[in-house]
Amino acid sequence: MSKGNELSDAVKRSLERYIKDMEGEKPTYIDEMVLKNIERTMIETVLGHAKGNLTLAAAMLGINRATLRTKMQQLRIKG
Repeated sequence: MSKGNELSDAVKRSLERYIKDMEGEKPTYIDEMVLKNIERTMIETVLGHAKGNLTLAAAMLGINRATLRTKMQQLRIKG
């Protein structure tokens, strides 16, 4: 199984559990919630592996340093 499939399966399991835990309530804004949480976790994890080096983290993410800083500000991630 590829890493992409593992990640997809983990997201699917989490979403299914989230919807089940709503106990009949209709969840809203799932797209926004999932994207913010995945992006936050991804950036925090990569920053940890890069030991806080924003240039290295940005390269690992495939974005430029300014974009990373902007995303960190939007998600309130300390650098």
